[in-house]
Amino acid sequence: QVQLVESGGGLVQAGGSLRLSCAASGRTFSNFGMGWFRQTPGKEREFVAGISRDGVTTYYAASAKGRFTISRDNAKNTVILQMNSLKPEDTAVYSCAATSAAVDVTTLAIWYDYWGQGTQVTVSS
Repeated sequence: QVQLVESGGGLVQAGGSLRLSCAASGRTFSNFGMGWFRQTPGKEREFVAGISRDGVTTYYAASAKGRFTISRDNAKNTVILQMNSLKPEDTAVYSCAATSAAVDVTTLAIWYDYWGQGTQVTVSS
């Protein structure tokens, strides 16, 4: 089992920044690829960013590329999503997830084995 706890969400004005953190515990963190997803009511969960086990490979959704940065610290069992230039359409519940899939990064939610409870991000216009 892997337990994931997100923090860092909140209310921010458009153009502002937020730094989301995801703390992992349980099994060896470096054995898992990590991803950030977001979801709004009535919509499917959307992939935002992913990072490989060693932190070398990252991948971003088109909506996040150039504004968001995903990183991880395997010594501290954490993954970070730095979000800059936020827009009202970024408003969502953001969740981190861990995957044991044998790929560097996957965008498919079904391939993730463990999920955090999510943190609300609200961007006002």
